[in-house]
Amino acid sequence: MPEIPIDIQVSTLPDSPGVYQFYDKDGKILYVGKAKNLKKRVASYFSKTHAYGKTKVMVRKIDTIRHIVVPTESDALLLENNLIKKYRPRYNVLLKDDKSYPWICIKKERFPRVFPTRKLIRDGSEYYGPYTSMKTVKTLLELVKSVYPLRTCNYDLSEEKIQAGKYKVCLEYHLGNCLGPCEGLQSEKAYNQQIDDIRQILKGNFKFALQYLKREMKAKAEAMEFEAAQRLKDKIDILENYQAKSTIVNPKITNVDVFSIVSDEAFAYVNFLQLAHGAIIRSHTIELKKKLDESDEELLTLAITEIRQRFASQSREIYVPFPVEVPPGIKVTVPKLGDKKLILDLSVRNARFFRQDRFNQIKIIDPDRHTRRIMAQMKADLRLSEEPRHLECFDNSNIQGTNPVAACVVFRDGKPSKKEYRHFKIKTVTGPDDYASMEEVVFRRYRRMLDEGEELPQLIVIDGGKGQLSAALKSLEILGLRGTIAIIGIAKRLEEIYFPDDPVPLYLDKKSETLKIIQTARNEAHRFGIKFHRNKRSKTAISSELEAIDGIGEKTASDLLKSFRSVKRVKEASFEDLARAIGKAKARIVYDRFH
Repeated sequence: MPEIPIDIQVSTLPDSPGVYQFYDKDGKILYVGKAKNLKKRVASYFSKTHAYGKTKVMVRKIDTIRHIVVPTESDALLLENNLIKKYRPRYNVLLKDDKSYPWICIKKERFPRVFPTRKLIRDGSEYYGPYTSMKTVKTLLELVKSVYPLRTCNYDLSEEKIQAGKYKVCLEYHLGNCLGPCEGLQSEKAYNQQIDDIRQILKGNFKFALQYLKREMKAKAEAMEFEAAQRLKDKIDILENYQAKSTIVNPKITNVDVFSIVSDEAFAYVNFLQLAHGAIIRSHTIELKKKLDESDEELLTLAITEIRQRFASQSREIYVPFPVEVPPGIKVTVPKLGDKKLILDLSVRNARFFRQDRFNQIKIIDPDRHTRRIMAQMKADLRLSEEPRHLECFDNSNIQGTNPVAACVVFRDGKPSKKEYRHFKIKTVTGPDDYASMEEVVFRRYRRMLDEGEELPQLIVIDGGKGQLSAALKSLEILGLRGTIAIIGIAKRLEEIYFPDDPVPLYLDKKSETLKIIQTARNEAHRFGIKFHRNKRSKTAISSELEAIDGIGEKTASDLLKSFRSVKRVKEASFEDLARAIGKAKARIVYDRFH
């Protein structure tokens, strides 16, 4: 693929939260940043004057922009922290130190302690987080301790030592902050029940805790202790906005490689996420051109080998969407649910965004390649014998059988060709008969094209289900074109695609580009037909008001509208002006009617 200019790279970024990385022409990372909206944030570097010389120099050096899409802004903050600590980019000042985001630990011990920490020690303890704000951690711990009395000492509360009376209760017991498990005043079962409740709170189940805080806030307010009530309200607001889980950092997942694949007719896109100690430290996506009809399994197997060699990965486990063959000693996991599935879904999402970015860039720098890909995709999806470079779509419009019209819109290479759009007035059908109207219009359209020697389309799209499709087929049969031109019908309810002589419809993926083009053509035919129908109905209504006058016929009404442009002007016209348009005798009739 040709080198992509920076302005095109910026214009095709997604409007999603994520992390962006700037690289220079030598592939060296310059800067890592987070964004709520990747496109807006990155574009700001190139659209404004920077106050700091360091930023100006960095922007001049940027050659390539890469990005990782994540579900939330909070995840973006955590991922930015991981990447800066891993790569230490030259232009990042913050977050280069060894300080990491805080966690809440439930210690693996008898009568577990609950406390904040910035270090993950793999001793079987439970860690919740990470949290992007220490304020959130403190609020959670204050909440937990206000509801559940817990010990804060670091004594070894083994059963033997407690029974031996080695410990005595401290000030925390006398203040009511601890129930004295060190002297056996609280049972292990009761204490562990508290810990189970705390786990629910840390997992995001705040129902009980929020009810408790709201009761306390109300009581403080009724007691006129408004400052205390406001402090409780602040805690409620923080907890209600808190997100307990992060896809970006998960202490349950150790060192693994995650691979996913998204493919189309010509290319496959493989995303690689590398996790170390539960944190994402690398994301990389490659584009593979299909030379033969390789399956996704074959392409992903090749990509895994290439990517692991490129980045010298030593991980002994990989997550993939389906089983693949790998060298012995590597564990293959196909996640179905839970945290591992969330990580795999994130990889798939990044592969899809990369694919869409490529499409958008190709549209700008290589439109012919984009068109060829779209046409090849449509040919495959609709089982056509040739690419639908010339597509025509038909739609009928009428209201209770009045002023029936039809529209034909033309698409060339997947784009509207508006100068070739055509309107039709239904001539041979009486009443609201969509099938007969469709039969008439298709016959008239292609008989004329045959008579004038015009090039026929490769695909006809009929707005409607099996009935409208059958009616259009009758006309093609009469003209000897059945089998020469591919024809399909699209039904609005579930967007089913119907083929001739096939009772089972085709359901395309709702995000399919083939379906989008067919829908666009259908909507365009509907819009064009409705517009013509409204104009015709409006003119008919105006003519009818004039024709309702005794002694005034269709021709006279038409002459009046040509001269005065509207019924309102006819009503306001003087007798002399009317006489000049339609003669004195008829002018007298019209003038007397309105005056």
